[in-house]
Formats: sequence, C-alpha cells, structure tokens
Amino acid sequence: MEIEIFGLAIVAICAVIIALIIARRGNEASSTNFAETANRLSQAQSEFMGRLSHMADSQATAQKLIGEQLQAQERAVTKMIDERLAEVTRRVGENLQKTGDKSAETMAQLHERLAVIDAAQKNITKLSAGVLSLQDILSNKQARGAIGQTQMEDLVRNMLPSSAFDFQFTLSNGKRADCVIHLPNPPGLIAVDSKYPHESFLRLNDAGDERARASAEQSFRSDITKHIRDIADKYIIAGETADTAIMFVPAESVFAELHDHFPTVVEEGFRRRVFIVSPTTLMATLNTIRAILKDARMREQAHVIQTEIAKMMVDVTRLNKRVGQLATHFNQTQRDIDEVLTSTGKIAKRGVSIENIELEPTTKEGALHQITKNKDAPRLKRLL
Repeated sequence: MEIEIFGLAIVAICAVIIALIIARRGNEASSTNFAETANRLSQAQSEFMGRLSHMADSQATAQKLIGEQLQAQERAVTKMIDERLAEVTRRVGENLQKTGDKSAETMAQLHERLAVIDAAQKNITKLSAGVLSLQDILSNKQARGAIGQTQMEDLVRNMLPSSAFDFQFTLSNGKRADCVIHLPNPPGLIAVDSKYPHESFLRLNDAGDERARASAEQSFRSDITKHIRDIADKYIIAGETADTAIMFVPAESVFAELHDHFPTVVEEGFRRRVFIVSPTTLMATLNTIRAILKDARMREQAHVIQTEIAKMMVDVTRLNKRVGQLATHFNQTQRDIDEVLTSTGKIAKRGVSIENIELEPTTKEGALHQITKNKDAPRLKRLL
C-alpha cells in the first residue's frame, strides 16, 4: 500500500512539473488562459490531495484488517505450534522411556554376559595354569613315565582280577617290568611296559618345513624302534615269559601317528613280537585276556564240575525213584477214592429210594386220605 501511495505522489509531482513547463511555454498566451490553467492546476491539486487522503484512510483500514488477520494467524500458528510441541514432547518422552527401558535391559544382559565372561576367563586362567603344569610334568621324563604307568595300572586293575597281574615284577634276568599278566602256559607271563616318546613327538608336530619334519620323523622313528628293541630284549625270556610283550603308549595321538605315517616301525614291532597298544586297544586286549582267564579257570575246575555233575545225577536218580513211588501212592489213593465215591453213590441212591417209599396209614383219617388218592375213591365214598 505504501508503494502505491509513493507511486501516486511521483505521478502527481510529474504532472505539476509538466504543468509548469506548459505554463512557461504558454507565456505568449493570454493572461486569461493562464488564470484558467492555474485554476485547473489548483483543482487538480485539490483532487490529488483528496485522493491522497482517501488512500491514507484506505491504507489505515487495510493495515487494521491486515493486523487482525496477522494476529489471528499468529494465534492459530501459536496454537498449532503448542499442540505440535506437546505431541513432540509426548513422543520424545515415550521414546526416552522405551530407550531407557531397553538400555536398562541391555545393561542387565551385559552385566550377565560380563559375569559369564569373567567366570570363563577365570576358568581359562585355571586351565592355562593346568596346561602349564601339565607341560612341566610332561617335560620331566620320570613324571611322564609315571603318568603312563598310572594310566596303564588303572586299566589293568579295572579289567582283570587281582590274582591275574603284578606290578613292578622282577624277572629272572633282573629286569623289572611295569606289569606282568599271568596267563596259563602257553603262553605264560606277558610283560607290559609303558613308553611315552613325548619330546620327539612334539618336535614332529612343531616342524615348520620339510627339512625339520624329516629330522623329527627320523628322531621319532629311532625312539620308538629303540623302545621296541629294549622291550624285546628285556621282557621276552624263553621258558619264563610268553614269546610276546606289550608296549603301552598312553596317548591316542602318538598311536595314530605311528599307524598312519610309520608302518615300518609297526612292522618292526611285529617282527620282534612287541605289540604297540593305546589306552583303547589295551582295554580291548585286557578284555580278551579276561575271557581267556575265565576259560582257563573253567578247564582247571573241569574235574570238580564233573564230580558235582555225577553227584547231581545220583540225586536226580533218587528223586526219580521217589517220584515213582509217590506216583504209585497217588494211583492207589485214586483207586481208594474211586471206591469211596462208588460206595457213597450207592448210599445216595438208596437214600433217594427210601425217600420215595409210601408208608401204610395208621389212623382213620390217614386211611381216608389214602383212599382219596385211589382211582376208585368216588365209588368207595359212596359205599361208606
């Protein structure tokens, strides 16, 4: 609105200027024309001022309407903003509450998992300490031998009776075997010796290249072959022990490595009658030995079994005779019972016959009653 007023003012000013120019150019005109022109200009100025006043009034009215509209819009916008702000605040509060609950739940789960991890870490620490202790034990040759011997002794104790084995048994050549198993001749005593080639096996597993592995294989092969020869020379004695011996390897991994990659070593054991066993195969071997011992004990006690069977046959014969006598008594008793039943049957029949006998009447009334039963009762009544 202000721009329009400013434009009209400029137009009015331009009109006045044009009128002055025209007036100057019209100096040659008559004075009467000048007066008319001045009157016209005065009238135009008056009309212009009226229009300006009207426009000012219109502007005030428009400004008032615009102000009212702006206030109404401001109130509406303020209300909408308040409503939106309240909705946003409510949603933000709900989201914060949910987030807080989830965070609390997550923290609780995190604490539980941390507790589990802490316990697992403690177990790992203990296990690491145990592994280090085991490594220390295995690094000691005597301690390693004691572990293998203990494992072998536990298996033997669990599978065989106490009379079938001895530990640390000294043979006639002065050599002491870790264990001997007593079997009947043949085969006789079987020696069991525990060996654990730990160092060479570790070098074999830790070999990083072909050269190191070849060296470790040679060392491992030499150690096992030496153990086989020592067992064959020390614990196989003709006339005293069996012609075989057992070499116990207390690790399934070593046993598997031997049979997978060192068949020549296993064949060397077969040639020298030294059989290599692991805990699993030793258990199977001991189970077979237990069956052999059981069979041997049965053969040793065969004469006792035969004697007992003969005595049992005498008792069976005597029992058969007595059962025959009892059967005879039962047959005689059955015949006696049949005769008793025959007599009782006859007595019963006679009793029935006695019940059916009609006795003679002893009184007149009785005689009359008997007569009434006769077919000639009507005729007799008439005669009486």
